[in-house]
Amino acid sequence: MTAADAGSWQADDEEPRGPVGKAFRLSAADSLSLGNALCGFLAVCVLASSAIQALKAGDGFLPDPRYFATAVVLLLIGATCDLFDGLVARRFRASAMGAELDNLADVISFGFAPAFMVVIWGGFTGKLPLTAVIVAAASVLIAGCVRLARFACVKTKSGDFMGLPIPMGAMTVVSIVLLFQPNWFSLAAVLAVAWLMVSRIEYPKPKGQLAAVVLAWIMINVACLTTWAAWPQGGDTLIQVGATMQIALVTAIPLRVLFFKREQRKERKESASVGD
Repeated sequence: MTAADAGSWQADDEEPRGPVGKAFRLSAADSLSLGNALCGFLAVCVLASSAIQALKAGDGFLPDPRYFATAVVLLLIGATCDLFDGLVARRFRASAMGAELDNLADVISFGFAPAFMVVIWGGFTGKLPLTAVIVAAASVLIAGCVRLARFACVKTKSGDFMGLPIPMGAMTVVSIVLLFQPNWFSLAAVLAVAWLMVSRIEYPKPKGQLAAVVLAWIMINVACLTTWAAWPQGGDTLIQVGATMQIALVTAIPLRVLFFKREQRKERKESASVGD
C-alpha cells in the first residue's frame, strides 16, 4: 500500500458518517427508550433476587410469585414506554440514534428478560431438563433479535408487522409462565411463540382505535399485576384472565389470517372458473 493510499484510507476512516453533534443529544423519545431498557434490567434483577432468596431459604427452588409479578409489572411499564416512544418521536422530534436505541432497549426488555424468566421458571425445578429449558429460552432471545433486525430491513406492502411483534411475543411468553407449571406442553408453547416472531404471518399494526385498545390492555394488565404483587391470593383470577386473553389474542390472529387467505384463494378459483 502506497503512502497516498494510506493517507486516503485515514481520511476516509476519520470522515464523519452522520450528524455527529446531534447524535449525542437525547430526545424525549430516547428517554422513553432508555426507560424501557431500565425496566427490562430491573426485571432481570428482581428475578435473580427471587432465585437467590429461594436458595437461601433452603426450601428448594420455589421463587415467590410476587417477584414474578413485580418483574412482569416492570416489563409492562417498559412496553408502555415502547408504545409511546414512537408517538413522541413523530410528535416532537427524533434523534439520530433513536431507532438504534429503541431496538437495543427492546432486546433487553422483550428478548433477554423474558428468556431469563423462562430459565428461572423451569430450569431448576427438576420437572424438565435444564438443557431443554435453556434451548427454549435461547429461542425466545434469538427470535427476538432476528425479529428486530428483520423489522429494520423488511417492509410489508400492507404496512403491518411481519411476524409477531417482540413486545407481544414477550408478553405471551410471560403469560405462559404465569398460567402453567413447567412441563413439556408449556415449553412447546414457548417455542411456538418464538416461531411466531420469525414467521411470515402478518400482524396488524396498532393505529387509531386499535392503538388505544392496546394501551388500555396494557394499563389493565399493569393494574392486575400490581394487585397480584401486593395481594397474591386475591389477584390470581385477574392474572389468569389477563394471561389467557393474551394467549388467545396471539393464537387467534394467525388463525384469522389463514382463514382470510383461504377465502381469498377460494374467491380467485371461483372467479377463474367463471371466466373460463
